Amino acid sequence: MNTAPHVSIEDLQKAAEDVLRLNDLGTMTTAAPNLYPHMWSWDAAFVAIGLARVSVPRAITELRTLLAAQWSTGMIPHIVFSENSTDYFPGFDRWGTEAAPARPAGVKSSGICQPPVHAIALRHIVDRARENGGADQEAAESFLAGSFDGWLAWHRWLASVRDPDNVGLIEIHHGWESGFDNSPRWDGPYARVQPGAVPAFTRRDTLHVADASERPDDAEYTKYLWLVQQMASVGYDDKAIQEIVDFRVRDVFFSAIMAASSDVLAGLAEEIGRSADAEELRAYARRFRDGVAATIDPGTGLARDYDVLAQEWISTDTVSGFAPLVAGGDDKVLRAQRNILVGPDWMGYPGLRFPLPPSTSPSSPAFRPRTYWRGPVWPFLNLLLGWASHRDGQNELYETLRSASLRQLADLQFGEYYEPFTGEPLGSLNQAWTAAAALEWIGGGADGGLR
Repeated sequence: MNTAPHVSIEDLQKAAEDVLRLNDLGTMTTAAPNLYPHMWSWDAAFVAIGLARVSVPRAITELRTLLAAQWSTGMIPHIVFSENSTDYFPGFDRWGTEAAPARPAGVKSSGICQPPVHAIALRHIVDRARENGGADQEAAESFLAGSFDGWLAWHRWLASVRDPDNVGLIEIHHGWESGFDNSPRWDGPYARVQPGAVPAFTRRDTLHVADASERPDDAEYTKYLWLVQQMASVGYDDKAIQEIVDFRVRDVFFSAIMAASSDVLAGLAEEIGRSADAEELRAYARRFRDGVAATIDPGTGLARDYDVLAQEWISTDTVSGFAPLVAGGDDKVLRAQRNILVGPDWMGYPGLRFPLPPSTSPSSPAFRPRTYWRGPVWPFLNLLLGWASHRDGQNELYETLRSASLRQLADLQFGEYYEPFTGEPLGSLNQAWTAAAALEWIGGGADGGLR
């Protein structure tokens, strides 16, 4: 049954705005009110995109708060801890960043990173502000100029520290850095992680979902914590981590975002007279775009990750295989990727509630429709694919993603992720970046089929 709830676009917009208000701590937005009571790096970028449709000053504050947590190396941490809740595991104390020399004083954060979507969010803020004019435009352009060096340092750190071999692929040291925490992409690398002694722990995430099987199991979680311990043991020193950590993977989707965001940041650099920096950023964009394209499996047409320690490609039927669509590049390659995306193994798979790509292909033996990154549909990811489609002039794909996403979100639950066949919201409800995606889709055109 493929009928959406009968809600108006105005109802959806109001409900989405209510979620962002619910999660608003004033200077940061919690990812979700119960399960995720802190700020996550790439969540914050998508939240800022949605906030820019409602309040440009508040969107600026979101990115300013995140950037204030930037380490002296240039790294932007994946969690910035709020003071409003200790009901999250692993909390600040477990991360062992208290003594990390690069962490800014007075800011509690994790010691790893997430994909650099932030320049794309900054672009959205500047564009919305210029549409509004007046004080919004002045504030956004001032923030762009004042924060630019921080964003540039972030991209420089990624390009140097996380691509040490200059191959155009970002190396990650934990599945959490990818954002695709327990994706089948990481089954091989994690299978080779043999944890040492890990202190006892009590998880919180399984208390906030209806079915604990939606989340990674405790054996997986022990490996996650072991990697954190390894990095903490060397004070999160970049060079030392590469020498001792048990997880080193070149992440193709992270790299695609690096390519796309570097291009966007280059455009912003040109607008504020930073032409030399723009040239540097465009070189990054070319390097990582080429790196992503070089991973494509000639048999499947999907992009692949690379396990550095095992020295082997990771070929999985996951949505990360569409990294070239995010990175941009050769028209022939992108056309072939779009054909796969809308084809029978993905958006065209029989019985899907909405024509939206699951995180793992239903045709894959690794597919589990209710388990986190092993099958469910993620609304924020569809927004990113839609943004890339719009950038490349692929209006038909953009409108398909937009219409289906708006109908999916018309249940007003704003789930963290959705069961692909039933459309049931899963994980945490009232998820901030899901609400933000709704606001951006609404702002991007007509009513998308909603009444």
